Parts: sequence; C-alpha cells; structure tokens
Amino acid sequence: MDIHQIAIKEILTVTFTLFAVIDMVGNIPVLASLRVKMGGEIRSAEATLASGALMILFLFIGRQFLGLLGLDVQSFAVAGSIVIFIIGLEMVLGHEFFKPDGDAKSGSMVPIAFPLIAGSGTLTTLMSLKANYHDINIFFGILINCIIIYVVLKSLKWVESFMGPNGMMVIRKFFGVILLAIAVKIFGSNISHFGK
Repeated sequence: MDIHQIAIKEILTVTFTLFAVIDMVGNIPVLASLRVKMGGEIRSAEATLASGALMILFLFIGRQFLGLLGLDVQSFAVAGSIVIFIIGLEMVLGHEFFKPDGDAKSGSMVPIAFPLIAGSGTLTTLMSLKANYHDINIFFGILINCIIIYVVLKSLKWVESFMGPNGMMVIRKFFGVILLAIAVKIFGSNISHFGK
C-alpha cells in the first residue's frame, strides 16, 4: 500500500459502496432476532473485529485463498446465499432453523460477521472495487464501515425499545422478505457458474 495513493474521493466512494452492500440499517431486524437467540447479547467488538478482519483479509488474499481451496467466487456466493435464505425464512415464518446459541462469542462470528456483514456480496464487491481503486483507499473505506457496524450493534437495544415489540415484528417480517429476495438474487446470478 502506497501512502501517496490516498484519495479522499476514492475513500468516500468505497465507503458508500460498502455501506450500501453491508446494509447495517436494513440488518437491524435480523440482528435483533439473532440477539434474542444468543442469550440476549451480541458481542459488538468481536463481531466488528471479525467482520473487519474478514474484509481486510479478503481484500488482499481473497482470490488466492479461494483458489487454494479449489473454490471460485461464484461457489462462495452460492453458499452464502443459502445461509442468508435460511435466516430470511426464520424471520418471515417464525420457525427456528438455527439452534439458539447461548454463547454470544460464537454467534458473533456466524452468522453475524459472516455472512450477514462480511458476506459473499460484501467480499465479491471488495474484489470488484480492487479493479478500480487503490488498496489503501479501500482499506480506509473498510475501517469507516467497521465504525458504523460497531455503532449499530451497540445501539440495537435502544432501537428495539424505541420501536416496541409490534414495530420490530412488522419490520422483521418485512426485512425477512427482502433478505429472501437478496438471497435468491445472489443465488440466481451465481448458480450458472457453479461447478465450472
């Protein structure tokens, strides 16, 4: 990374692109339901560090890492979309597929850090950004998004109490449908390359 390549415009573009893809605001209902399943607590710092580390690692060694495992980006995206689809189904139907996990530390990694925050969409977006922007600017964009992720995770209880149980239920079902649609879109756009 060359410090002379730092450009505010590039950092802002990368930051807003990642913010839209990660969609922490839209993920609030998902995170709220996962918080209840994990004993009422999400470890904000661990989830933020895990997702940030995944994004930074993928920025520098993503394609090579998948290549070593004999995987491609499309296979990775299909796997992530299946997990997202199951989470969406839980939200819409009210049935549990993932067993409740009282250990918030393990829950902070899966499914919060991956695939909700640093999911296949985020990681493939990072690889696309590499083609147009300098690594150091993408790195700063990731750091800014990590701050946003931490703030949202820390304020989950406040958001829930502000909206009330009925408001959260309506929003949870609504975003569950959106999550299903996102999962279907990721699955559909990558399944044709699956196994090639």
